[in-house]
Amino acid sequence: MDNIVNCASYANGKRIENLKLEDISEVLAKEDQFVWLGLRDPDEALMKQLQEEFGLHELAIEDAHRAHQRPKIESYGDILFIVMRAIALDENNNQVEIGETHFFLGQNFLVSIRHRSSLTFVDVRSRCETTPHLLQKGPGFVLYAIMDYIVDQYFPVIDFLSEELDKLEDQIFAEKLNTNITENIYRLKSKLIEIKRVSFPLIDICNKLMRFDTDPLIHDDIKLYFRDIYDHAVRINEMIDSAKEQLTSALEANLSLTSIYQNEISKKFAGWAAIIGIPTMMAGIYGMNFEYMPELHWRYGYPAILFFIIGLCMVLYWFFKRSKWL
Repeated sequence: MDNIVNCASYANGKRIENLKLEDISEVLAKEDQFVWLGLRDPDEALMKQLQEEFGLHELAIEDAHRAHQRPKIESYGDILFIVMRAIALDENNNQVEIGETHFFLGQNFLVSIRHRSSLTFVDVRSRCETTPHLLQKGPGFVLYAIMDYIVDQYFPVIDFLSEELDKLEDQIFAEKLNTNITENIYRLKSKLIEIKRVSFPLIDICNKLMRFDTDPLIHDDIKLYFRDIYDHAVRINEMIDSAKEQLTSALEANLSLTSIYQNEISKKFAGWAAIIGIPTMMAGIYGMNFEYMPELHWRYGYPAILFFIIGLCMVLYWFFKRSKWL
C-alpha cells in the first residue's frame, strides 16, 4: 500500500525483517521483538486494520484518522496516543507548512502516522538503526528520535521568521508611509501565534513522557532523552515570545513614524496655505470694487501691491522653512 511507508520488526537493536500488516500480530506476541510502523495519510480501511492488529482504542483511531487534532498526549490503558504538529519551510515559496503526526506507543510497538506533512522519517530510521545500543531500549527510543527530529525542524522556521522581522524593521526606518508594512507585521504575527499554538503543548507532553508512570512503555534510560526535547520546546517558546514582543514594538514604531510623517505633511499644507492666503487676501480686498480706493488711481499702485505680495510671501516662506514646516 502507498499509505504504508515502512513496517519492520526489531530485536536487540537490530532490524529483523520487513513485515506485512497482517503479520504484525504474530510479531507482537513475541516478547523480545517490537514493531515500527510508519503510515502516511491512511484511509479508513487501513485504520480499521490497524486497530485490529494492535488492539487500539476506537476513540484514538477516530482522532488519528480525522486528524486536525491539537497537540496532546492521552493514555488508553497500556497504550499512549500522542499528537504533534510538524512544521517545515517550503524553500520554493518561503511558506510555512504545518502538518500533523500521530503516535501510538505500546510496550512492543510504535506506529507513526503523518497527515499533510512533507517531512519524512527516513533519516530518523537510519540514525536509529546505526545506534543499536539505544534501539534495543525499545520503541520508546524510536518515539524520542522522531519527536526530536520534528522539534528540530521548528528552529529553521523561526529563524526564517526572525529574518523576515529584521527586514520589516529595516523597511520601517527606511521608507515613509508604507501601508504594506503594517499588513506584513500582522501576517508575520499570525504565523508566530500559530506556531506558538502548536509548540506550547510540547512542554506538557515532554513532562508526562519523563514521568515515572510511563513505565514500562519507556525505558528509564530513554526518559532522560525527553528532557532534551523539553529544553528545545522551552527555548522555542521563548524565541516565539521574544519575536512577538519585537513585532509589537515594530508595529508601534511604524505607527509612530506614520503619525509623524502625516504631521509633517499637515504642517507643509498649513505653511503653503498661509503663503497662498496672502495673495488671496489682497485679491479679495482689491476685488471689492469700491469707488474710493486711493491705490486705484496711483500710477505705481499695481507694481507696489505686487511686490508687497511677493515680498510678504517670501518672508513667510523663509519663516516656515526655518521652522522646518516646509
